[in-house]
Amino acid sequence: MSEKQIFEYGTDHLTAELALAISSGKVKGTLSESTRDKVLKSSQVVERIAVSGKAVYGINTGFGLLCTSMISAADTRKLQENILKSHAVGVGEPIDSKISKLMLVLKLQALAQGFSGIKIETLDRMIWFLETGAIPVVPKQGSVGASGDLAPLSHLFLPLIGLGKVHYKGEIIETAELLNQHHIEPIQLGPKEGLALINGTQFIAAHAVMVVQRLGNVLASADIIASMMTEGLQGSAKPFHAQLHQLRPYPANIAVAEQVCKLLEGSEIMKSHADCAKVQDPYSLRCIPQVHGASRTAWLHLKEALEIELNAVTDNPVIFNDDLTISGGNFHGQPLALPLDYACLAASEIGNISDRRIYLSLEGNTPGVPKLLMKETGLNSGFMIVQYTSAALASENKGLCFPASADSIPTSLGQEDHVSMGSISGRKALQVIENVEKILGIELFCAAQAVDYHHPLKPGKILAAVHDFVRTEIDHFEEDQIMYDRMENAIEMVQQGKIVAIANKASSNLN
Repeated sequence: MSEKQIFEYGTDHLTAELALAISSGKVKGTLSESTRDKVLKSSQVVERIAVSGKAVYGINTGFGLLCTSMISAADTRKLQENILKSHAVGVGEPIDSKISKLMLVLKLQALAQGFSGIKIETLDRMIWFLETGAIPVVPKQGSVGASGDLAPLSHLFLPLIGLGKVHYKGEIIETAELLNQHHIEPIQLGPKEGLALINGTQFIAAHAVMVVQRLGNVLASADIIASMMTEGLQGSAKPFHAQLHQLRPYPANIAVAEQVCKLLEGSEIMKSHADCAKVQDPYSLRCIPQVHGASRTAWLHLKEALEIELNAVTDNPVIFNDDLTISGGNFHGQPLALPLDYACLAASEIGNISDRRIYLSLEGNTPGVPKLLMKETGLNSGFMIVQYTSAALASENKGLCFPASADSIPTSLGQEDHVSMGSISGRKALQVIENVEKILGIELFCAAQAVDYHHPLKPGKILAAVHDFVRTEIDHFEEDQIMYDRMENAIEMVQQGKIVAIANKASSNLN
């Protein structure tokens, strides 16, 4: 896939990484001739059903509770336009346009499989919006994750019929203005198209793509930063011994232990206290493989579930042929809502243990590392208040960890009597991850300071490269000064994946 830089919607297998590559323009999404043929045949089936007089949900009936109300053939097109208008009831700030763009990519993949009755012209117009960089404005609140993400998907597709707003060239403008600029007319929706567009889990799944990407970076960063803190606080390397983890062989735990060992390899700091009298370390150092590993397992669970979802048909009804249409529940968000809540908790735990290591670094119990990470305290407060911020962030995360999927509020006058709330699961998970990125940045800030006090002893070569990189932007402190700007530098290093990139480069140079 990376060689040809082309992805064929509805045919190729989509992953979170590929979805991000398509949405960022690194890979071009297209419709093959065979896909166009499948889509055309499905839309022709819908056209025939619409005039047959045979009641099929959403094609010639009303929606939700109104599923028994027959709609005339003459009104089926109006019905599809009305559903976009009536269901666009989202509120709150717009989601990041990157997520809106992902929603378009994911919806194209689902619709292009040829089970939805969508028209080729509609898919082509969706691709046009993507390639033009005109990304629909989607409010963040309003989905209960039941018939999919009805409200956000309605906002996503209002621009197809010339309504709603779009992000375009750094501004938010009315869709009508965009179409006028490009001399393009709104499309006319055919039977079932409106329903096909708004039934689905693409709001939840797009958030899950971002969770998979950002949590993966958090987990990799956490292993590196925790290893640096282990050096700075002269922790023992024995808890990462391979033989220990073979006795409790969780694959993710083993992977974390192996990574920490690799990061600590060749460390002069670690060798300097190999024969010290200390018996064991606090859990925040000793149990890094167990805690980080458990969070990594949760991340892998979400990644596996998401890959199924990205290649699934999640609208309703599903069109197989003239004689078989099924009104089922593939739009229900529960398969992603549960692992998203699991991932949210997993992310929070990375922040919790990171905050504990930050606190540990301030205690002054490591030879050569002063209390509060500064030699002269009293007049100076040192790094004392830095930990207040990590504590506040960790506490905030705990309040966000109540699983959204544990709740269900009936909607559609009881027709949709169990809902997933998966959209909230996705939004909360990203909020928690953002807080954890900040906590890890603060730990990096403190760990680099602790390592400095062991000079001239050197860290392992990989961690030395990371430490050197930190010191290109953040100085060692020996008296109080404004700290928040340096904290922001460290946080950015985590958020942008710089720490992982530096460590990977140093590792490759060793091989």
